[in-house]
Amino acid sequence: MPSSTLTPAPAAPAVVATAPASAAPAVKVANPGPLGLAAFALTTFVLSLFNSGLISNAALSAVVLPLALFYGGLAQFVAGILEFRRGNTFGTTAFVSYGAFWMSFAGYVKFVVPTLPADQAHVATGWFLVGWFIFTAYMSIAAMKLDVAHRVLFVSLALTFLFLALGDLAQSTALGHTGGFLGLFTAGVAWYISFAVVTKETWGREVAPLG
Repeated sequence: MPSSTLTPAPAAPAVVATAPASAAPAVKVANPGPLGLAAFALTTFVLSLFNSGLISNAALSAVVLPLALFYGGLAQFVAGILEFRRGNTFGTTAFVSYGAFWMSFAGYVKFVVPTLPADQAHVATGWFLVGWFIFTAYMSIAAMKLDVAHRVLFVSLALTFLFLALGDLAQSTALGHTGGFLGLFTAGVAWYISFAVVTKETWGREVAPLG
């Protein structure tokens, strides 16, 4: 046996067996698409009633501003932030942009238009809408990789912006009314997609096809 006077060798560090940490349960994020589409659809629908000439009393158009600020604007913007959380680049870009569009539109109508020269306000509005047509046109190209319903939505929205812009720049009531009717169609398509997605989420099966 070895002498007890020898310096003992250092003990190996004890290895404590530990159970693997359980992974935190994944947090399910609700699909924000139906919310964003519904907010966009309702606000577009109400504004388009005036743009199309179906409601001719311009004083009543003030009803659009709170919708543009809180539903088409804020609610849609929040939907875009949630799409970011889900990793959806297209949804984030669309919802945040159009949410910001509605909020900027409300601010423009309420605070900017009254300060513009009455005979030149249509020029500012027209170019404002041209910019949104350009954005929507390239979003329509991106949408070609999505289902048929989304393709129709973005193409019709691009045409809506185009005709409204031309109506303002050319001071053409006919072009403006055409843009209004295209807006009503666009709102209907957006509502349809919102309905299709929210019913599929709640019923667990496809209720309305998107193509």
